[in-house]
Amino acid sequence: MRKFIISQSDNGIRLDRFLFKTMPAAPAGVVFKALRKKRVKVGGRRVTDGAARLKAGDELELYINDEFFESENAREPDWMRSEIIPEIIYEDENLAVMLKPSGLPSQDQPDLPACSLESGFRKLLCGRGVIDPGAAYIPSLCHRIDRNTSGLVIGAKNLETHRIITEKIAKKEIRKFYICLAEGRIEPRRGEISGYIEKTGHDRVRFNKEKRGKLAALKYNVTKYANGSSEVEIELLTGRTHQIRAMLGALGHPIAGDVKYGAQTRRDGYQELTANKIVFDFKTNAGILDYLNGKTIEI
Repeated sequence: MRKFIISQSDNGIRLDRFLFKTMPAAPAGVVFKALRKKRVKVGGRRVTDGAARLKAGDELELYINDEFFESENAREPDWMRSEIIPEIIYEDENLAVMLKPSGLPSQDQPDLPACSLESGFRKLLCGRGVIDPGAAYIPSLCHRIDRNTSGLVIGAKNLETHRIITEKIAKKEIRKFYICLAEGRIEPRRGEISGYIEKTGHDRVRFNKEKRGKLAALKYNVTKYANGSSEVEIELLTGRTHQIRAMLGALGHPIAGDVKYGAQTRRDGYQELTANKIVFDFKTNAGILDYLNGKTIEI
């Protein structure tokens, strides 16, 4: 028999998800059979519903063969070797908003293990003793921005926060703003651009009006014209891959430095695009994050 105490980071996790994470060597059939045969207890009571939600502090008893559990000599996760130190703009007990520099991936890449903002975030929290090694949920980013784009990214410290943030982003109750320098003079000075984004190959998309791909939209406001360029504030209304870059490039106003989408100059390999502002604009209940409603985080 194995016994676990549900950590704060796993508060709200589904029972079946916790079992799969805790028993990586167990086939799905073993997990479902354990539930069906009443070999799982929560707080001393047998539970058969894998969709049941666990709460921080719950005591879990598993009457399952030891062979299916993670070995004590299991390989250390890649992120433990990270040397990335995140720059934190805002932090509380549930989340952190970090500034990702241009050139740093949001999450680990196959060719760059332990070299991402997410790995640095995890390593930082581990050093503080925030991460419970036995937890099924490991603090993670709630969204991403392009590798060569700089800006604000939200990292969740617990599962409930991650669930709420991703839900609010999908409902557009967390508003994300960018600033960029675009080539040429964009006119009219403000407006909305909409159409479709389709994937055309590895790490490349195309903007079109022919309903190919996924619907994409943004609002823009030119804050300044200077030296043949436009300084622009953009609010994303959808979150598609390379959306701002592809849309401005297709309109003949590529972001300075973004040669992939038509810019004339490379500018040290990075595009002049920064995710500079996040606004928490909740229209529905946000549970443990209600205190953030109305808050703006900006660089």
